[in-house]
Amino acid sequence: MAYRAGRDAAAGAEEIALAEADGRTLAEPLRTLTDLPAFPTSSIDGWAVRGAGPWRPVGRVLAGGTPPPLTGDGTCVEIATGAMVPDGASALVRIEDSTNTGGLVSGEPRRVPDWRLPGEEAKQGEELLPAGTAVDPAVVGVAATCGYETLRVFPELRAALLVFGDELLTSGPPGSGRVRDSLGPQVPGWLRRYGATVAGVTGPVKDTLAAHLDAIRAGLEAADLVCTTGGTMHGPVDHLHPALAELGAEYIVNTVAVRPGFPMLLARVPGPDGRPRFLAGLPGNPQSAVIALVTLVAPLLAGLRGRELPELPRVEAASPVPGRGNFTHLALAALDADGRAAKPVGHVGSAMLRGLANAHGFVVVRPGTQAEAGDLVPFLPLPLLPGERS
Repeated sequence: MAYRAGRDAAAGAEEIALAEADGRTLAEPLRTLTDLPAFPTSSIDGWAVRGAGPWRPVGRVLAGGTPPPLTGDGTCVEIATGAMVPDGASALVRIEDSTNTGGLVSGEPRRVPDWRLPGEEAKQGEELLPAGTAVDPAVVGVAATCGYETLRVFPELRAALLVFGDELLTSGPPGSGRVRDSLGPQVPGWLRRYGATVAGVTGPVKDTLAAHLDAIRAGLEAADLVCTTGGTMHGPVDHLHPALAELGAEYIVNTVAVRPGFPMLLARVPGPDGRPRFLAGLPGNPQSAVIALVTLVAPLLAGLRGRELPELPRVEAASPVPGRGNFTHLALAALDADGRAAKPVGHVGSAMLRGLANAHGFVVVRPGTQAEAGDLVPFLPLPLLPGERS
């Protein structure tokens, strides 16, 4: 549901410079503007020859030039790697396979031709990558090879974070009934890993309806997605649901049968410009909040970015993982060195973060079941940036 809501609300494309496209998503297929290569191209340093040898050199061809044709049998031109093969050439001879004695070149061409033919990699107009492809440096390189200077991509997504709770400290150690806010510092990092630009973090927001409304309205003006922490239940200081009602929000998801993390929500909220925005209510317990990010926010952002939602990999349970009755159990787990088996980690209470810091993701145990050692189970990975712990 979250993914579909995102796809339905995905904004139109924008055109940006190729150098700025890394990390974005193609909004239309990437097609070749010419044949690739566009001309017959030498793969070696050596000689472009015509007819039978020995051959008399009549010139030189370097990369970047357009050579005259070879018109006479028994002639050749010196040629560099990447240079255009002249019309009339019948073969290429590598420099290491040749001799140049008395003004004549002798040698044997190799059985496999040492040039690339026009269209060998792709024909003009051929689709190389579909819309929805994540743009990375390799995609940028392919686009540059094709001759693109700009790409049409889905717009960047802006996210804002509102931290609710009078009990929260933003500095120093916890104590005297107050706890240190751990979501304000960490949620922006998760959002960036899912492709959002974080517009700001606000909080702690006072536990009043008026303060909630003011903060949410300000977030909706600055961002496509507002994430809130805490206040997703109906306690005496939980003002999120009344605030959403005041704002005319429409629930997409309102609690999920998952443990930990069930009191999460996702709502569609009218934006100040008439375009819908989204609000994701993350539970106040840190692990539950991360589960809401992984299961609600990540699919929403994938849809808004025009990307496909990947299938969950399956791994072997290294030890038994209990079920949670009629709820789906997301059990924090660490992968082995091969990434094929997952072992549950300790310290996994919904208010704990120690287990999360030692995990790679969550083993998924379906309602009414449990996982035994050796079972193949779905695995919901935490997002990583290149070079992060594996």
